[in-house]
Amino acid sequence: MALVNVRRDVSDAFYRYKMERIQTKIEGKGNGIKTVVVNLSSVAQSLARPGSYLIKYFGFELGAQTNIDPADDRWIINGAHDASKLQDHLDGFINKFVLCKKCKNPETEVSINNDRILLDCKACGQRSEVDLRLKLSGFILKNNQQKKGKKDKAERKAARRAKQQQIANGGKDSGSNGVNGSGSGSASGAEGSDAGSNENEENGGGSDDEFEKLKNGAPELNGEVEVNDHEWAVDMSEEAVKARQASLPGEFKQKLNMGDDEDEEGDSGPTVYDELGNWIQEQAQEKGSVDEVDSIDIFVKAKELGIEGKHRAVIVLVLTIFDENICAQIPKRSGMMKQFITSERHERALLGGTERLIGDLAKQNPNVYDKVVKVLQLYYTYDLLSEEVVTKWGTKASKKYVDLATSKKVRKAAEPFLTWLAEASEEDDSDDE
Repeated sequence: MALVNVRRDVSDAFYRYKMERIQTKIEGKGNGIKTVVVNLSSVAQSLARPGSYLIKYFGFELGAQTNIDPADDRWIINGAHDASKLQDHLDGFINKFVLCKKCKNPETEVSINNDRILLDCKACGQRSEVDLRLKLSGFILKNNQQKKGKKDKAERKAARRAKQQQIANGGKDSGSNGVNGSGSGSASGAEGSDAGSNENEENGGGSDDEFEKLKNGAPELNGEVEVNDHEWAVDMSEEAVKARQASLPGEFKQKLNMGDDEDEEGDSGPTVYDELGNWIQEQAQEKGSVDEVDSIDIFVKAKELGIEGKHRAVIVLVLTIFDENICAQIPKRSGMMKQFITSERHERALLGGTERLIGDLAKQNPNVYDKVVKVLQLYYTYDLLSEEVVTKWGTKASKKYVDLATSKKVRKAAEPFLTWLAEASEEDDSDDE
């Protein structure tokens, strides 16, 4: 997904503060028509503000009702509203509630002091006041009173992710290629960040809207790809399964032998998962590189095989679409990966597949462990991995996906990132006291 500058009046392509462009989806008709802001949570995270601030601001500006705490992440504005119109209103929000009044830097945090709303700039140190006459100011003060001064967990997480986004976008203040200067894989990490900022859909990209069309059963994509249920038949006869197994390269068979004890009954052995992996490899060979295999095509193939919602499909993807250039590949594939990773179980599969991939790459290049911090950082930045899951994963090595020695090495390499998460959480807690 293409990113835009947080300050759209800045035309510099290397401006380090980026966010996703607002995306909307109109639903219903007549008096029941409404606008769903598809990626509001992601935009709010980039601005280090709660999503409720943004949706409420839109409501005030448009004179429309909104929901401010959706359990399903469906942020809704009553009525039909164009995405470009909301983008213009977002500029107003950023100018009034995000940018430092002195240096115009968006690296600010909101604090409440004696019923005053202050923007504390982490770039220049200036503390500037927000105009209390603005309608949203009243909402912020009221919301703060309801929280009794306790900073919202989502707000703390948004602030940390916003900082990670700056690093992922190649921010010059990051000072290194990993968290707190730890971790390496510097060249590919930097390339991955720039690639994420300038991602184009011709090279393995694909927008979230396109994936949503496929997930929701839309019959056509750009007038080219038809997704018809009746064409998704897969021959699962014993002869067909054996034929597919025989056609797989030996190395790939070994990669997919995960020994996953969480698999559904009858899900083990060479199956449609092998077929997906084999198909990706064939496409990569035909096109000259796995990076040339289109993300939309991969998703369509997984949907055709009926495994787009399975956690084992995530493992297959990690082992086939990523290689030694993983840090450059994650931003380009993040839009597609979000469609596959929909639960904590999927996130654990992402980590397990990554362990296996790193272990395989380490056989040729032991220095690949230096990239673990950057890989986890990118997963976290692009919302593929939650803090809770990766923290629990880091507490204990496991031989579920790799041998115990390799698992320990991966977690040892991940320690700087895990430490950063823990320290960031502690700092947030201390700020609330």
